[in-house]
Amino acid sequence: MAPLRFVHTADWQLGMTRHFLDADAQPRYTAARTDAVRRTGQLARERDAEFVLVCGDVFESNAVGPRVVARALEALADGGVPVYLLPGNHDPLDASSVLRSPEVRSAPGVHVLDTPGPHEVRPGVELVAAPWTSKRPLSDLVAQAVAGLPADGTLRVVAGHGAVDALSPDRDDPARIALAPLEEALADGRLHYVALGDRHSTTRVGPSGAVWYAGSPEVTDRREVDPGNVLVVELDSSSPAKVEPVRVGTWAFPLVRAELDSDESLAALRERLTAMPAKDRTVVTLSLTGTLTLAQKAELDDLLEAQRHLFAGVQEWERHTDLVVLPADAELSDLGLGGWADGAVAELAELAGRADHGGSGGVGGPDPVVARDALALLHRLAGGGPRA
Repeated sequence: MAPLRFVHTADWQLGMTRHFLDADAQPRYTAARTDAVRRTGQLARERDAEFVLVCGDVFESNAVGPRVVARALEALADGGVPVYLLPGNHDPLDASSVLRSPEVRSAPGVHVLDTPGPHEVRPGVELVAAPWTSKRPLSDLVAQAVAGLPADGTLRVVAGHGAVDALSPDRDDPARIALAPLEEALADGRLHYVALGDRHSTTRVGPSGAVWYAGSPEVTDRREVDPGNVLVVELDSSSPAKVEPVRVGTWAFPLVRAELDSDESLAALRERLTAMPAKDRTVVTLSLTGTLTLAQKAELDDLLEAQRHLFAGVQEWERHTDLVVLPADAELSDLGLGGWADGAVAELAELAGRADHGGSGGVGGPDPVVARDALALLHRLAGGGPRA
């Protein structure tokens, strides 16, 4: 039997929006997700793949608009390679399913894996589908789809979606995918590869090397370890599966940690942000800790304001950000405000100092962090910084 080569991908979630992207960045992010689909088709054609297998969550929801669907289908058509779509938890095959729409059903080369069990690709090659028909299945859909399959020499690829028990042992979910029976089926030749979706980081699961999450082809969250890939898979009946991750994504969501306590540390942060490539496709999450003077805090604020014009997004990870502003000895008096303003500055300084000791104004009371930021802003408005 001829070997099989195909592209495994998942979690396109076309139509996705991100709350941290503004009106400038969100359309570019939306276009990038469709472009990743187009690059996946091009890769399949370049590698002589027989098909592209999408293991769930093709669309962000069943309520996506017709424009999202039309552009997705056009991107799929550009590849010129058959595409198999598995319904997942975002786009289950319920009564409102976008995968039931006439546009999808009539698209050339597009096949919806809408029934559980084997689907013949060609003689001797089957896709064993475990489609979601609701958002909350009450059993292991993959186990049901593969039950009773024989070891008869047929090359079989499972198309599944959801959490695997080996990676989520404490998760109370009746639909968790049991890994051990799949590994047994792989060992005795009933199955040859298990293609999964739901996990957005490219992940190998289990000892066989034949159970994989492809991950999302474009990053969706800073917590993802290895997103932005698709998998080129080669199978034959006499050797282990060959799996090659190939990057198709162009966006990045890096986490930047920095301890700020001096002019030098601020300069190092500036250099680090300046050196990052492709800023228009990068969302930076900051985890900043340390102690700054008013002038240094003003310099930081100016730096971040400038970078927000360059990056697709700059946001602070609030639970892991702990910056304290302690005015240097002469900073408050050097403001030279005089009169009642001096009294207000003194009150702000006293309140801001409580942030260094975990203080709080209580529910609805004065906030030390707000006082800190107010002092820094006052320093900037009064002409105290940033320094040349």
